[in-house]
Amino acid sequence: MSSNSSGTFKVLLTADFFDDQGRPKFADLGLSEFANQPHIEQSSLAEHRKELESDQIEGAQGVIVLTPSVTAATVANSADLLAIGRFGVGYDEVDVEACTRSDVALVITAGAVDRPVAEATVGWMIALTHHFRAKDQLVRSGRWDDRVGLMGTELRDRTLGIVGLGGIGRAVVQMVAGFGMNPPIAFDPYAEPAAAEAAGVRLVELDELVQQADFVSIHCPLNDDTRDLIGPDQISRMKSNAYLLNTARGGIVNEDALYEALVEKRIAGAALDCFVGEPIKSPHRFGELDNVLLAPHSIAWTEELFRDIGITACRSMVDLSRGKRPRGVVNQEVFDRPGFQEKWSRHMVTQGN
Repeated sequence: MSSNSSGTFKVLLTADFFDDQGRPKFADLGLSEFANQPHIEQSSLAEHRKELESDQIEGAQGVIVLTPSVTAATVANSADLLAIGRFGVGYDEVDVEACTRSDVALVITAGAVDRPVAEATVGWMIALTHHFRAKDQLVRSGRWDDRVGLMGTELRDRTLGIVGLGGIGRAVVQMVAGFGMNPPIAFDPYAEPAAAEAAGVRLVELDELVQQADFVSIHCPLNDDTRDLIGPDQISRMKSNAYLLNTARGGIVNEDALYEALVEKRIAGAALDCFVGEPIKSPHRFGELDNVLLAPHSIAWTEELFRDIGITACRSMVDLSRGKRPRGVVNQEVFDRPGFQEKWSRHMVTQGN
């Protein structure tokens, strides 16, 4: 491969990483990864748009995206664009096939979110079973004696059901190991049986999982196969003392069916970090219910999370600029495309530059 004669590799960050004064909204975006890479020319977009548009990214080799969607129109004129880097692991707002057709790699921050999402999930499991929210309200409203009606349960001897046994799902399994729970079960048609067995997880069909689990925890991506995966039939099969937790994506769980089950107390409760139609700008109907915990798609947000995601996203751009395949490429087939190889050859920077 030939190297980039200009000696620069341009990386853009979408405008929603920064406030109106251009200051980063988050303490650490991992930009220190560029500090000793003089060939990286990093800047940010001047304007936030819900959909990333081609005129915004003209001339860039890499774009790190927080919330804008990436469509076929985004990458239509991508003669110089090598990669879209998602700041996170979800990519339901990215047209992956269009990226591949336009010889653009889609890179996610694989592994960077596993621990904080797992930690938040386990925290929610404990908060639900010990009635943290309701007991807090008893003290705030002076109803001390009502505590006898809020007897909790422990995680001990309960069964965790994981929907999507990827990095996050496995991290949850590892984190609950000390709580004395039953052996965990998981539904994931793509999981390798040997890997599940090594993790101490029994793979089951979805119907068996929702019938047996005391906690149904969602950790799969949103796509055509998983939309409404947890629908009326699956929710109707859950135990009356079971909880549903969704830290993945809105749309995987049918909200109408879940709402009805919660109102009618057919399941014990739920914890929801994601919703259909985000962002939610008015009070949500789930907020009316006292057996639900809610968060604005940020339950796992920590300084460590953003630092690790940022480092991973920025490092992937450095790797590409140096001719190395980064971790977390979703459309691996793009590396076999002559058009991508030609672009990569033009924009690769040798170590000496």
